Amino acid sequence: MAVIAVTGLRAEAAIARRAGLAIVCAGGVPERTSLALDEALEHGAEGLISFGLAGGLAPQLRPGALIVPSQIIDPDGRRLPVDQAWAAGIRRLTGALDGTLLGGRTPAVSAAAKAALFARTGALAVDLESLAVARAAGLRGLPFIAVRAIADSANRDLPPAALITLRQDGTADLARILWSVARQPGQIAGLIHLAWDAGRALGALRRAAAAARPSLLQAV
Repeated sequence: MAVIAVTGLRAEAAIARRAGLAIVCAGGVPERTSLALDEALEHGAEGLISFGLAGGLAPQLRPGALIVPSQIIDPDGRRLPVDQAWAAGIRRLTGALDGTLLGGRTPAVSAAAKAALFARTGALAVDLESLAVARAAGLRGLPFIAVRAIADSANRDLPPAALITLRQDGTADLARILWSVARQPGQIAGLIHLAWDAGRALGALRRAAAAARPSLLQAV
């Protein structure tokens, strides 16, 4: 049986696949992620990793910062555990930060929303896959960790085009993005900055996958 990496973006999935992990990629929609993961788990798994980008909530974190949290918190304040030994081993190999990760149901779209989430939860970052993965792992008694890199900092508002739902294969819907930019061209600078920062975050994930490959492939 394999360790499954659960991602939203195809670019994240490509990094995880090169590290030797099995992949579930569902485009960053929590409901689709749960369904796709349930289907994959019918064939069994050794462990689960929520792997990819995250939105920063802690003001001090810059794009590219890597987080391997010690717990997941849901929007209602419930805390879900990770495999502490596995997570600690990945942190030692990658230099990732410890802390709490918020499993979101929707993106945190503005600096004000991120500040409110940080004040309420103390979470370092938020993503859209980790909650579904943590719940699936808990139901099945599987070891679970999250490996997430900051793609947008806490003080940045997301441009409207960045909120367009990805396709189920984790690729961008370019037609809808171009339509959004045509209607609101003022967001172009924000999209360029976001793309640059996402590139830094993907680079951090690639380095982490290379540094910790044997440990990622073998759940503790």
